[in-house]
Formats: sequence, C-alpha cells, structure tokens
Amino acid sequence: MGENPETISKGYLSLSFAYIHDEKDILKLVTTLMANTKGEGNGGDPFWEKSEKLLYTALIGYIHYEAPMEEQNFTTLLEMLNSMEVREDDETFKNPVDLLFDELEQKEPDHFAVRQYKKYKLAAGKTAKSILVSCGARLAPFDIKELREITAYDELELDTLGDRKVALFLIMSDTDSTFNFLISMIYTQMFNLLCEKADDVYGGRLPVHVRCLIDEMANIGQIPNLEKLMATIRSREISAVLVLQAKSQLKSIYKDNADTIIGNCDSQIFLGGSEKTTLKDLNESLGKETIDMYNTGESRGTSQSYNMNYQKLGHDLMSVDQLAVLDGSKCIVQVRGVRPFLSDKYDLTKHPNYRLTADYDKKYWFDVEKYLNHRMTLRGDERYQVLETAP
Repeated sequence: MGENPETISKGYLSLSFAYIHDEKDILKLVTTLMANTKGEGNGGDPFWEKSEKLLYTALIGYIHYEAPMEEQNFTTLLEMLNSMEVREDDETFKNPVDLLFDELEQKEPDHFAVRQYKKYKLAAGKTAKSILVSCGARLAPFDIKELREITAYDELELDTLGDRKVALFLIMSDTDSTFNFLISMIYTQMFNLLCEKADDVYGGRLPVHVRCLIDEMANIGQIPNLEKLMATIRSREISAVLVLQAKSQLKSIYKDNADTIIGNCDSQIFLGGSEKTTLKDLNESLGKETIDMYNTGESRGTSQSYNMNYQKLGHDLMSVDQLAVLDGSKCIVQVRGVRPFLSDKYDLTKHPNYRLTADYDKKYWFDVEKYLNHRMTLRGDERYQVLETAP
C-alpha cells in the first residue's frame, strides 16, 4: 500500500492462528473464545468448560506446531472435532485424531499438545462424547461458510500496527451478537502482539501511537484481563477509548472488574443519559458545593418577636434529576487531577474539515463495501503467482 503518511483504510475482517507464537498465545486464544461463546444463561458445572478448554488447547497446539501453514485455521479445528468419533461400548477404539496424537507422542512424548490431549483422554466414553457435543455447539458459528473463509487466512496484519499511520476498521452488526466474539478475539490478539512488540523491538514504546476507538463497547464481547490491559498498555503508546451507553453495560460484562477498568481511564466524558447507576456515580464524583441558608421566624401575640438563623450547608453540585435532564449541547468532563467541569459540546460544523465529510456532501460517503469486495479470494489450498508491477 506504500508509505502514505496519511491514514490507510483496510477492510475485510480476517482472523486466523497467524498470531500464535507459543503456548501462552494458545491459552489466551482459547480463553477469549470460551469467554465470548457462552450463550445465554449462567452456565452449569465448570467441569465441562474445563474439559472443553483442555481439548481446544490440545487441538490448537497440534495445529500450530504440526499442521502446514495453510491449514492453521478454525476450519482444520472443526474437521478434527468432526472426526473424533467416540464409542461408549469400546474404550479401545481409536479415531483419526487419537492416531495422530499417538504418532506425535511416539516422536515427542513431552509435546505440549500431547500433554493436554492425554488429560482430556482421561474422560470415559460417555463423558468424552458429551464434551465433544459441547465443543460442537460452541463452535457452531464456524460452520457457516462465510465465517470459515474469513478465518482461513489473515490479512489484517495486526503485528504491523504501531509502525506507521494506519486506520483499521472493525465493523460488526449492532443488532446481531452472533459474531461479536471475533472482535474481542482481534482486540485480545492485537493488545498482546503490540505490547510484546513494544517491549522486544522498540524498547518499551511503539513509534506510532495506537488509539483504539471502541464504539459500542458493550456489544463486542468480553476482552479477557481488560482491567490489567487498561493499566499497562498506556506505557507502550497504546490507548483505548471506551464508548458506552451506560456504565451498567460495562458492569454486566466485567462484573467487579468494571470499576477497575473505569478507574484506569484518565478522562471521562458524560454526554447525557438517564441510566440511574451512571447518574448516581457521576453525582458522587461531582461532589458538593457550599450554600448559605437563612431561616427567619416571626411570632405574634401580646409581645411580637422576630428571629433569623444563618448556617452553611453542603448541596450536590448537580443532583441526579438535574443530570438526567442535562442540556443536549452540554457535557461534563472529568480529567485526572482536575475538578469536573461543564463544557459545551464541540460543534462539528465549525471544524475546518467539515466540508470534506459526507454530512456536508454525499460524494464523500465512505463506501465500505468497495473495500470488502475482492475480485479474487485466495484460499490456503490454492496455488497462485504474485506479480509485482511498477506504479
């Protein structure tokens, strides 16, 4: 794409095993996958999730270390799971995956994938079949053709972010949450890659600041260990802007860690809203102001008397009901080390580049479909020739 100093847009959501480098990355990928594919409900016996995790770790470990590069994807993972036949009445039966691991164990008994698979194989036939059913249900979205193609190979080049100015758009449906886990997996891999790159290549700080504008934060799934990442990525020239409709959305996903995540945000902007938890937290953050109160009294009778009392009282700077009806043109800004202040929202029509936006002229509308459509889709099992042409 050249060394254009301006932003470069890259489309086509893609995700694969390309960013797995060691056992830690395998565990992180499995943790992210399971955290975001739980489905509805509170879940049942943790035994099943732990058993699934063992099997995913073993299979992905085998794929990463033993499979050809073009087969290192979720399609291969699904094929392995589909070939894992279990016979309850014959504990000695070996399915194709069992034979693969037996062969690997003979060559390398202490292989990471072999150790994980042997733990999974401790399960009896009926239990193993139940584990496989759970795995199949969890990975059901990957049976969709389009999703298999998306995850067959990688073209996001997440490990190049921070080297030069690039704009990467991750676009998902705001009404269908089926594939939200893909976004959270991308963010997880990106944060891990960039932190390692900053430490190992650039001495602790990326040369180009990477700013993640995460709109609709509550709708992209759960990013594991986000509370720790928010505290550590800043020193690597990485920042995350979390955009939420209400704080309660964050708490519903991250539970007790939500307060830690919010506490690691140096700046907070309240644009308006009516959610009670958000309003109550903001009311407490604003604090109180001192007001003067005068009480007067007068009594009439045979001897008329008059009295006046004066006292200072604390009063909410803005009450919950006042915050709920905040003027739409105003916002409240909280910056670390500075008292919260009321500010005008910026009028976008006054920006010097407003005339270059689609709101000003429809000819500037960004046609994302143009960047998502490819004249040719490359597949892992196809041969192709790359030709370099002069500009």
